[in-house]
Amino acid sequence: MIALYESVESLDRRAVETFAMSEELLMEHAALAIEREIVKRFDRGAVLIVCGAGNNGADGLALARLLGARKNFAPKVYAPLGIRSPLGKIQLRRVRALGVKEVTAFEPSDIIVDALFGGGLNRKLDESVAEIIKAIDGASAFKIACDIPSGVNKEGAFDVCAKMNLCVTMGAPKLALFHDKVKDYAGEIVVADLGVPREAYAAQSDAFLLEESDLKAPFRQKQNSHKGTYGHLAVAMGDKSGAAILCAMAALRFGAGLATIIKDERHTYLPFELMQAQKTPATSTAIALGMGLGETYSDEELLDMIGDLPAVIDADALDRPFICDLLTRKRPAILTPHPKEFAALLDRCGLGVYTPAQAQERRLPLSLEFGKAFPKAILVLKGANTIITDGTRRFINASGTPALAKGGSGDALAGMIGAALAQGYDPLEAAINGSLAHALAAKRFEGANFAMLPSDLIASLAKL
Repeated sequence: MIALYESVESLDRRAVETFAMSEELLMEHAALAIEREIVKRFDRGAVLIVCGAGNNGADGLALARLLGARKNFAPKVYAPLGIRSPLGKIQLRRVRALGVKEVTAFEPSDIIVDALFGGGLNRKLDESVAEIIKAIDGASAFKIACDIPSGVNKEGAFDVCAKMNLCVTMGAPKLALFHDKVKDYAGEIVVADLGVPREAYAAQSDAFLLEESDLKAPFRQKQNSHKGTYGHLAVAMGDKSGAAILCAMAALRFGAGLATIIKDERHTYLPFELMQAQKTPATSTAIALGMGLGETYSDEELLDMIGDLPAVIDADALDRPFICDLLTRKRPAILTPHPKEFAALLDRCGLGVYTPAQAQERRLPLSLEFGKAFPKAILVLKGANTIITDGTRRFINASGTPALAKGGSGDALAGMIGAALAQGYDPLEAAINGSLAHALAAKRFEGANFAMLPSDLIASLAKL
């Protein structure tokens, strides 16, 4: 996994103080990194570098100087806000000494570099600046962001932003780049080293980007084993029976030795692999409930069903009065809301009233706030980039694909996490590994991304 940071200002200062780097030397490495990415992809072209007044703009000016020394590239500098930073003024003198062309209006180009702000904006954009960003967005060009696409703040929120083909982020990856809303705007993300080895530049972080290699799938090593060796997941069936069936089938596919559907009345059809009971089997090692629950059970019945088992709580169960009591008990619970359910959960638990859109806009800080309020729970906040937190750390799973945007995908996720819990993973490990398996199974699906069914997703687990 890769450490993520809200800001790298402190890391830059440490590089200066500890490794005798200078701010200007860091800037030169930033410009070199963007130049390297341009030359890797193009052998020639006109480049418009849109520079802001601060040091992000100065990075762009340093890039203009580097490209100006190459015969096959024709850089132009557009600095609509002027150049105000001391380093920016030095870089501007160098650019002018080389005769790099400066323009006073936005121009079409083969490549556009957005060096307006970067680093995460901390104020509302002026309308004139917003129009410049819209012009970048509307241009037919290969677009590169210097650090972070302009307009995006440190929480990943924005009012206006241009869609980038490439984002060269400086020093270390920024948390804002992995906000759901930014996923369609950042493009490919490349981390630029700033003249200090990455491991030396980095510092302690409480946020991490999960990688495919972090998946610890439940491969079976023990020869002398039986179905009970690999756990028993109980799954409560509610009004929508299909949701519980998908959950249980996903659990079996992700290694659980047994899966039992809990239903008051006998269900007429279940896949042959699933068992059925009227109450939680004594041999259960974990339970999943909430998927398609409706009003089938009272809160007292749900609490009795859970007992002392580690639990995965999803969907309808997340907005029931018992949830607050459940979150303070000794045994762990893993909650798997989507944005609408998260907004309801925040309200139910007294953490604020938000619309789903507001909760989604502030998903990065709110997920951490929820985790700190309920440290015995694990939150799995579903989305384009799923956030997993135990209240002290956040883990971002950015491997998900649009193929997962279909009813039933979340039921399968609950089953995968439940299977990991049932097999003895600790709650945080279960959440991380279930989430990664869910995303990677979708990537393994061989077909159009609009065509994947939850049953296809479950079958694809066999290819991990």
